[in-house]
Amino acid sequence: MATKNSQDGIDTDDVEDDAASDSSVAIEKYAISSFGIDFDVEGLVRRLKKGDIYVPDFQRNFVWSHRESSQFVESLLLGLPVPGVFLAKDRHSQKLMIIDGQQRLKSLQFFYEGYFKPDAKKKQQQVFDLVQVQPQFADRTYEGLEEDDQRRLDNSVIHATIIKQESPDEEEDSSLYYVFGRLNSGGRRVTAQEIRTAIYGGELIDLIEDLNAHPTWRTLFGKESARLKDRELILRFLALYEDADSYERPMEEFLNRHARTYRHGPSKYLKTARTTFVKTIEVAFNALGPGAFRPVRSINAAVFDSIAVGLARRLNGGPIKDTTKLKKAFKELSENEDYVRATSSSTSNEDSVSARLGLATEAFANVK
Repeated sequence: MATKNSQDGIDTDDVEDDAASDSSVAIEKYAISSFGIDFDVEGLVRRLKKGDIYVPDFQRNFVWSHRESSQFVESLLLGLPVPGVFLAKDRHSQKLMIIDGQQRLKSLQFFYEGYFKPDAKKKQQQVFDLVQVQPQFADRTYEGLEEDDQRRLDNSVIHATIIKQESPDEEEDSSLYYVFGRLNSGGRRVTAQEIRTAIYGGELIDLIEDLNAHPTWRTLFGKESARLKDRELILRFLALYEDADSYERPMEEFLNRHARTYRHGPSKYLKTARTTFVKTIEVAFNALGPGAFRPVRSINAAVFDSIAVGLARRLNGGPIKDTTKLKKAFKELSENEDYVRATSSSTSNEDSVSARLGLATEAFANVK
């Protein structure tokens, strides 16, 4: 049974995490500049095809119907005004990332290429002819349009607002995280980890994707999360294990900072992170069972991060031979009132994070 954050309706899979609804905001001020460019449609489609304008991974789902896409194309053919799009320039590749406007831009690309939502896995593709439009355009593909209409569409203008972070002056555009979350007007609100995957893609995100497929983790978590909550929990473990002493709420920004810092390694960190995670979840599963992180039915994110970090710290000192004592320590910890309090409410508060990590570390420290 999936749970939903009551504040924003985001499907968070089978995970209880009240840190997701933490209303506190990271203390940071941004200076963001923006400028406008009028692109002709033919130029936009050419850039999309080359990948110079691209859709970030979490926005891969195209949801417009054939009719909606057709009527957007028709608006341009009729010379009607259409909404602009928001793009962000990647400071490394200089490519333009779509923040808002995927449905419109992909509709144009599909129309020019001749197929609606092309799928390489399908033998037969759906031809993109215009439907439920004015008679002079009905059933026309791009190639089937009159030359004047083709020219009119090619030369139609769509306004693009391109944003750039001016300060803080840092290697990674951290402001884009908040811009994505607040500007995106798609059919569903994006999750924190979906945005991180788009903004901070690199070796760390690749590692998390690889670890997420580990058979033991899949058994512990369950089916793969469509909204990347399983990946976020892995990041949460890695961040708290590596840098718990610097934790400050909100949890969201703490995870952002870790993803930015270790986006491209170093390789020693990535290697240690892989070994530590795999070793920890295997011990958790083999000794504590499939319900290790599920005090009731759902995975509790605070229980997960504390048990996993506590175990990892203990395993850093050598293997655990007496699983009976580990089970006993786990049971006693689960019944500790202070621990229950730190994993059941206000779990993103600094005191709660420190308390549960400390209690879990102490509980497992003397298990041989």
